[in-house]
Amino acid sequence: MSQVDISTSVGYALKRTTTALRANMDAALRPLGLSVPQYACLELMADQPGRSNAELARGAFVTRQAMHQLLDGLLQTGLVKSAGQGRAQRFTLAPEGHKPLKAASATIARIEEQMLSGLNAQRRQRLLDDLDICTQALLTNPGEQRSADRPSSPRNPPAPLSSSA
Repeated sequence: MSQVDISTSVGYALKRTTTALRANMDAALRPLGLSVPQYACLELMADQPGRSNAELARGAFVTRQAMHQLLDGLLQTGLVKSAGQGRAQRFTLAPEGHKPLKAASATIARIEEQMLSGLNAQRRQRLLDDLDICTQALLTNPGEQRSADRPSSPRNPPAPLSSSA
């Protein structure tokens, strides 16, 4: 018998949500000629030009080998350009990449808005903060159980040591 009740498992709920989000993103990006990792790569380059293969792979949640293939495709289509050689190679969005990225960004923003449509601004912020807490708990001691203490994150500074509550 399993110790996880999937009807109340947060991990299972997160997986269901990410699967639904990914399916919607895949379907919406397909007519634009992009995959979700390609779109993520273009967004990362627009945000910070000159990233390396490894940096792009980490940001797009793919392996370096997968990013290498992805970048080859984007280079061939002219959406990105590179400077340097080998491990020193850096990638930037080519002028031809701005229009597809703008269309893809608008499409993904609509999907995210659809996903969050049942949440007001306060609940959206709470969800973001709570997900940050969950991420930090897993990154702090991967694979280890944590105490009930609330970890800090950029959006969620540590709680004061004493409380008047």
